[in-house]
Parts: sequence; C-alpha cells; structure tokens
Amino acid sequence: MYKQPGQEEFLFYMLYAGATMLSLIACSYLLFRRGNAFAPDITSSARLRRWTAALFASTTLSHVWYLPGVFLTSDDDIVLHDLVGGLLDYMTVIPLSIVIMLCMLQDSRRPLWLAWAMVTPLILGVAVCIAIRSYALLPMILTYLLLLSIGLLIYMVRAIRQYGRWLRDNYADLEHKEVRQSFVVMAFLLLISNIYEFGFEWPAYDYVVQVLGIVIVCYLLWRVETLSDLSIPIQSDKPIAVNDADEETDTTEDVEDNALLSIRYNIGPLLKQYCEDTQLYLQYDISLSQLATLIGINRSYLSKHFALQGMTYNAYINSLRIQHFINLYHETVETHQPVSAQQLAYQSGFRNYNTFNAAFKKIKGMTATEWMQRVKS
Repeated sequence: MYKQPGQEEFLFYMLYAGATMLSLIACSYLLFRRGNAFAPDITSSARLRRWTAALFASTTLSHVWYLPGVFLTSDDDIVLHDLVGGLLDYMTVIPLSIVIMLCMLQDSRRPLWLAWAMVTPLILGVAVCIAIRSYALLPMILTYLLLLSIGLLIYMVRAIRQYGRWLRDNYADLEHKEVRQSFVVMAFLLLISNIYEFGFEWPAYDYVVQVLGIVIVCYLLWRVETLSDLSIPIQSDKPIAVNDADEETDTTEDVEDNALLSIRYNIGPLLKQYCEDTQLYLQYDISLSQLATLIGINRSYLSKHFALQGMTYNAYINSLRIQHFINLYHETVETHQPVSAQQLAYQSGFRNYNTFNAAFKKIKGMTATEWMQRVKS
C-alpha cells in the first residue's frame, strides 16, 4: 500500500523538485537567451555558456533519474538503481564540472578531454560494481574520488595564479576578468560530490545536499554571466630550458637585447606620444595587444619593454590613471568645486571604485581618502 509522506519527507520532495526545476530553467536560459540579464554591458563566453548549460542539463537528468528510487522495495533493485545513477553522474556531472573550471581559465588550448580521462577509473569501477551488483569496490572508488578532488584543488590554485599573472600583463582593468572565485566554485562542487558520495549519516544530510546544489546553480549562472570573454589565448609561462654553462650568459644577453629592443623600436617615446599625451589610458579596458597595434609595435616587444621597466602592463596604465586622478583633484580643489573621490576615480579611467582604491594604495601606500586628508592638512 502506498504510504502518505510525512511533513519532513514532503519538505524534502519540494526542495528536490525545486533544485531540479532551477537546473532546467538555468539550462534553458543559457541556451536560448541571447542577451545578458545579469550584466548587460558584459559579453560572456559563448563556450563557457554552452558547457555550463550542459552541466545544468545533466544535473536535471540526474535528479529525474534518482527520484523513482524512493518507490523501489527490492534491495537488488535499489543497488542497481543507485549504481547506474552513480555511473551517469561520473560520466556527465563530475567531468562537466571540471570542464567548466578549465573553461573559466579561458585558454582555448587547454584540452578538455582530460576531464573525462580523470574520471575514467571512477567509471570503470562503478561499471564493475554494476556487473556484480555489489558495492564491493565502493571504498576504492571513494578513495580515488577524494584524491582526485585534492589534486584538482591544487591544480586550480596554481592555474588561477598563473591566469592572474597573465591578466596583469595584458589588461589595463581586471574587473570581470579575475577567476579567483572559480576556486570557490570548484571547492563547492567537490564538497557536494564528496558529501553526496560518502553519504554521511546525519539528519540534515539530504537537505544540505539539495541546498548546496541550489547555491551552486545560482552561483555558476551569475559567474558565467559576469565573466568577460577574453579571446586572446593565454601565453605559456613555462621557461625555456638552457644548459647550466650558458645560463648566466643567456640571462645577460636577454637583458641587453631587451634594452636594445626598447631603443631600436623607440617604444618609450611612442608610448608617451600615443598613450600618455593623448590620455589613451582613460579608455576603459584597453589591452596590451590593442596598444601595441596602435603604436605599431609587436605585442611581445611591448610586453618585454614593460618587463624591462620592472612592471606589468596593468601597473603602467594604473600609474597613469592615478596620476590623472591626482591632477584632477588639485584642479578641483583650486577651483573650489566639491570633491568626490569616487567621481574623480571614474573620470580617471576606473569603472570600479574598489579597484581604484586597491591600485591607489599599491602605488601611494595609502587609500585615496587618507591621501586627500593628508594633502588637505
């Protein structure tokens, strides 16, 4: 006889259904909406949108698959149903989560098939369990999942730091480009996966898993929409191997070549003519490649020029913007006009006041407010 669900079970089913519908709606939104509802002025990555939609679709199907399991009564049927669901998750949800993290790094050369290669042992292990209709290999599967999670966290920390260095070398403004939050997303995804797979026995377990799933869907949807699409492939930071005997000579020659390069191509005066005198630095989000094209210099030469000066491209542009802010401040004070640090920051090329404050403090050693108070006194 069918048993009427209690109040707690009814609440869980409502939460489960809500998570399923949210995943389906998010998938449909990413696939069929052309514009950006969260940040209309940002062009998000079409590649990232498609893969995230695929993750939401697989999550929806996973929820649909597990729902009939509550009506099964035979132990063999329950085991088989759970194992098949686990196999589907390892083939779709887990690798797609890894793919999204890789796509957020915006390097088109980074192979995505590695995500499925990583989970192949999990797929094979669950396939064997299905064949023997037993959880016998489950401890080994969970151990591999835990090790995989730790390895991915370490890899993402390293990759995100490398990505951040590349951004500072190539972009004047880092707003809507940083992906340090992607590490948080990865940590949440891995947390959900491990909690779900290890199946901790505590009263709120099922509810926590569903709530975390809803949080991840909302977070991923927001992150995809607010992350700017960067079409320039990330340059490898891998150093070129040299012989020990030639290492000192090569380093000295590289420094001399870079110095001659700056003189030969007249990069310093060109930057003053086309970037500083014209106040091109006030243009939001101008990239290293765009500036190199404008002054007629190879992008790598311009990058080496900044490296020779001991700064990044981002630091160069921000220094010009901070100096512009200082000039505007003095002009405003001299004309006895009301001073607004935020407005002057926007007029100096910054679109985010927090970004401006961070740049100002890095250059001047204090916040803009502290600096203005010191100058006024």
